Amino acid sequence: KYLLVFDFDETIINENSDDSIVRAAPGQALPEHIRQTFREGFYNEYMQRVLAYMGDQGVKMGDFKTVYENIPLSPGMPDLFQFLSKNHELFEIILISDANMFGIECSLRAAGVYSLFRKIFSNPSGFDKKGYFTLGPYHSHKCLGPSPSHKCLDCPANMCKRKILTEYLAERAQEEVEFERVFYVGDGANDFCPSVTLTSADVAFPRKGYPMHRMTQEMEKKQPGAFQATVVPWESAAEVARYLQEVLKK
Repeated sequence: KYLLVFDFDETIINENSDDSIVRAAPGQALPEHIRQTFREGFYNEYMQRVLAYMGDQGVKMGDFKTVYENIPLSPGMPDLFQFLSKNHELFEIILISDANMFGIECSLRAAGVYSLFRKIFSNPSGFDKKGYFTLGPYHSHKCLGPSPSHKCLDCPANMCKRKILTEYLAERAQEEVEFERVFYVGDGANDFCPSVTLTSADVAFPRKGYPMHRMTQEMEKKQPGAFQATVVPWESAAEVARYLQEVLKK
């Protein structure tokens, strides 16, 4: 059996869903005073402020749901999902994303692919008594949240995907599920972090021209051979499907 790991933003969907939901805000824009509170590495906290503002403006659950359901999939993604649903007994599929649970579930259900995923790891989210959309960290500084803090210096405080993937593989090994190979489809710097732990049997599929792709190229220049996985960049996810199809033939 193979493990297939997906990122969500700008990988499954062709946008960053945190930017997309601004379409539900009044005038489809955020006021400058909110935008100015953004700090690098503290995106999760920034989004909490954005959502509080949107709640104050009367944006409701249904408004968010509509936006998530209408975010376009990345080029070729329907082809890849079609291939995976035909061969779903061969792949265990998980999703690791710094977006949020509610949004991901809306998008995947709308695309008709929610049932393909064995597990989704993302920031906890929901609606409070006032009907405000709330968001929390996946990994928390304070050892609260679904999982205690991580030690990775390259990732934002609220999520290290390497820690999630490593723990998942360890947990599956305890359940006596060993994967022949791991395939990782992503685009961002936070996808580069877990892909560094992949072995020479594994394949990293970075989206062409995005940070994960650039970082794998830089690492190859600086330390040839340090990045062990085979790197297969993609512009259309149909290329990922074709590659996996070849793997199955062997």
